[in-house]
Amino acid sequence: MYVTAIPSFTGDAHPYGGGDPYADYRTADFPFTQYVNLAARTLGASVIAANDEFFAQRENLLIAERAEFDPEHFGHKGKIMDGWETRRRRGASAEHPWPTAEDHDWALVRLGAPGVIRGIVVDTAHFRGNYPQAVSVEGTSVAGSPSPEELLGDDVKWTTLVPRTPVGGHAANGFEVSLEQCFTHLRVNQHPDGGIARLRVYGEVVPDPAWLEVLGAFDVVALENGGRAEDASNLFYSPASNTIQPGRSRKMDDGWETRRRRDQGHDWIRYRLVAQSHIRAIEIDTAYLKGNSAGWASVSVRDGEAGDWHEILPRTRLQPDTNHRFVLPEPAVGTHARVDIFPDGGISRLRLFGSLTEAGTAALSARHRELGG
Repeated sequence: MYVTAIPSFTGDAHPYGGGDPYADYRTADFPFTQYVNLAARTLGASVIAANDEFFAQRENLLIAERAEFDPEHFGHKGKIMDGWETRRRRGASAEHPWPTAEDHDWALVRLGAPGVIRGIVVDTAHFRGNYPQAVSVEGTSVAGSPSPEELLGDDVKWTTLVPRTPVGGHAANGFEVSLEQCFTHLRVNQHPDGGIARLRVYGEVVPDPAWLEVLGAFDVVALENGGRAEDASNLFYSPASNTIQPGRSRKMDDGWETRRRRDQGHDWIRYRLVAQSHIRAIEIDTAYLKGNSAGWASVSVRDGEAGDWHEILPRTRLQPDTNHRFVLPEPAVGTHARVDIFPDGGISRLRLFGSLTEAGTAALSARHRELGG
């Protein structure tokens, strides 16, 4: 077992001097980014409230694309920033013009799906001298759709995920989280004020077994239902997890595409299903992949980590920019699935429709209780 050190960045970045604004951006490879972003808008996440957003709106925190910077873009309130930025805090009097140690700004984030959080990135891109001195993050689990007022009530218990920690300007500040607990909402605090460009919350979806039972048949590999892309042969153009995102792909890079092969091999993605499932139907979509879709695809499943792979959809010709549907002659039982594409290219979505087995339901219910969901 090994522990990956999380680099930390503190202090101001240099003032913008022209050219590529990301040239001096400070970042690192964080080990937890292999997990899904639970704060993605595509999953349904939202910044539902903030105590202050004078200079820049709170909703910018969850934009999927990296923050942009236009040095000439000013408005009536000052420099327009692509992030969430609050006004400067002041003290109580001329004798004490500085903010107190307790002064801070906050934003409430509803995660797109309840889940166990493995890591958080608080990105201060382009906030070079106006970033917060420190940040902290708390989490809670509240059923239903609570209002901001309900979340801020005295009866809601908040758990510290990231203690108050100094951060740096124009940097990706990463924090590993090791709590085995399910959360639905976060409170992001910046001390005492300033701006944050983007927030990413990486973790594992923890679905509600009661909800899945009511659905009956559902997509047992979908991110929102607790599925996960575990590994892939190639991630050159886009992440494998795109293939199990909600909804249909909206553009080419919203799917999975590999580099061009110059050998006799093929590419693949391996998935973990929400739990042991009966799979009854398959969808493979190549939307927006027109000259670069996979030529053929097959799907296999295995039951358990050490189980053997069994092909449930033989190698089948795919058409570009097309949704392909296949009804299986009999249900296939498995905990993991693999899609193989030949020889390379991409698919936009994979759907595996079915239902949980008795064993799958029991395992999922036990985990849900264990995590306090």
